[in-house]
Amino acid sequence: MTHKAHKWVQLERPRLGTRVTYATDEFFGAKERLIDSAAPVFIEDKYDDHGKWMDGWESRRKREPGHDYCVIRLGVPGVIHGFDVDTSHFTGNYPPQASIEACVSKEDVPEEGWVELIPKTDLVGDSHHFLDARNDTVFTHVRLHIYPDGGVARLRIFGEVKADFTGVDGYVDLAAVEHGGRPIACSDEHYGSVHNLTAPGRGANMGDGWETARRRGPGNDWVVIALGQAGVIERAEIDTAHFKGNYPDRVSLEAALFDSDDDASNDSPKWQTLLPVAKLKMDQQHYFDAALEAIGPVSHVRMSIYPDGGVSRLRLFGRVHG
Repeated sequence: MTHKAHKWVQLERPRLGTRVTYATDEFFGAKERLIDSAAPVFIEDKYDDHGKWMDGWESRRKREPGHDYCVIRLGVPGVIHGFDVDTSHFTGNYPPQASIEACVSKEDVPEEGWVELIPKTDLVGDSHHFLDARNDTVFTHVRLHIYPDGGVARLRIFGEVKADFTGVDGYVDLAAVEHGGRPIACSDEHYGSVHNLTAPGRGANMGDGWETARRRGPGNDWVVIALGQAGVIERAEIDTAHFKGNYPDRVSLEAALFDSDDDASNDSPKWQTLLPVAKLKMDQQHYFDAALEAIGPVSHVRMSIYPDGGVSRLRLFGRVHG
């Protein structure tokens, strides 16, 4: 079952520009591994000069008072809704407890202004720990404390990007993750995460896109995107890069102005046609402007693909409303 945090953006992703800027100790495992986008792995016979290689951030055994911590600078500021402290493959070397703070700063390694989001919490080995955060501040940094030492495979930071559209004039990709766009629901994502659709740049390979399972029954697949800001969409780009034998035959776009994400359900009667059903080609960027219907400002867009398949990126260019 998909965890509820899946509807939020993973703010720790390096492709957003996020960096681990400091760690008190990283003797056994480099701090950068903490935010690696790939799932952690265990390689039984892999060792390096410091000992057993582990896929995560791991400090040495502490022989004096104190504890270890690391600092993460987010590539894009955001409101943080939760975390996953993942101790996968760490069994006799995981930290018994952890806590998490956040702050707003222009420094790489801030010393002041830290706010506690997660108090000291018990951990267990080789497990995911989903922890809710409740704070509406737009943060720039996160600090993970482990007590007293040990290893954490990954830290996932779930939240919303809060872009500043003040003074923006002209086209902007309202669906882009760096502008606050994010998928909130989809029919299926068996082979590729729906969050790839709004990621920066073009897809690196077929795995860097949204791909559904082969549909064996009636119907079609779909995804709903919450725009970073309501706006009037004047151009759409649908990119099937790397999808050749598995791209959708056709696509359509519907959109509407909703009061909340909860209202933007797939079966809402408010959806209006933005792009009538159009043919797609393999491994190609498709641009639509004249074909788009003038339906005014919208806050959410639903892309329907027929009947199934993979799309690398969805760009929705428009003018900010309000």
